[in-house]
Amino acid sequence: MLEVMRRQDKRLITGEGAPWKGALAGLIGGLAASWVMNRLHEPLANASEIVVASTTGRRWEPPPPNGEDATIKTAEAIAQTFLDRRLTKEARATAGPIVHYAFGSGVGAAYGALAELAPHATAVWGLPFGAALWFGADEVAVPALGLSGPPREYPPAIHLSALAAHLVYGFTTDAVRRLLRLAL
Repeated sequence: MLEVMRRQDKRLITGEGAPWKGALAGLIGGLAASWVMNRLHEPLANASEIVVASTTGRRWEPPPPNGEDATIKTAEAIAQTFLDRRLTKEARATAGPIVHYAFGSGVGAAYGALAELAPHATAVWGLPFGAALWFGADEVAVPALGLSGPPREYPPAIHLSALAAHLVYGFTTDAVRRLLRLAL
């Protein structure tokens, strides 16, 4: 794997980088990483809820606006804005993951293009990218848009499980992007 990094870094330093190729590799990397992140979500959420329950002595409930996941709320907002209707229960179950995969792929594409233009942005195999995405999306944008409660209303274990999932997303996006970029 180190040889893969050396070849890629040499190629980019010599100016052989192409943002569209990086975007394509990043899009596929972001899609794969979104899938991996989905597989980790439930075990991480369960573990963080156990930690919260063991430290507080009670089951944790998310603050208002609680209930549905932010991706489902986003899908509902899109349907109301562009289709002027509410989604059915079945459509909500499908639309939430579509929003998650679309967002993950889109952010991965942006990361891939950036990697071509500024190779140092890929330092530490995408971990800073994952951490920045966690902070920008989960800690700032989602609460600001009213898709979750304010960050201060969530226990540290909840934040840490979300950060861990985003670090895995960043690493996976970068690893897949690097491999695909060699093929392109």
